[in-house]
Amino acid sequence: MRFMIIVKATTDTEAGVLPGEPLFAAMAAYHQELARAGVLLDANGLRPSSDGWRIGYREGRRSVVDGPFAETKELIAGYTLIQVRSREEAMEWARRFPAPHGEMADAEIEVRQLYEPHDLP
Repeated sequence: MRFMIIVKATTDTEAGVLPGEPLFAAMAAYHQELARAGVLLDANGLRPSSDGWRIGYREGRRSVVDGPFAETKELIAGYTLIQVRSREEAMEWARRFPAPHGEMADAEIEVRQLYEPHDLP
């Protein structure tokens, strides 16, 4: 079972402000622990939405909209992709995820299971 741990963006991440050394160290230690356990598939931070774009689909046509995007709470700042044996194991790892914007900052992560080939018709 694969799960994505999604770090929500903030105004700081959207401004390109990188976390301080303590948070970088905590994230590195967490990801090293995932790797040692053999469950880490990928992990990365995302550049601000000002460096990205969206493709809109409407009535059979595509349109490109350049970032930045206004609703920070709907944006992703980074992710960790893990492969585990159960939902419970994924939840256990997610509970140990370092506070993504520092211990004293309000934050939220979201965990979503990926579809596997056998889930699809």
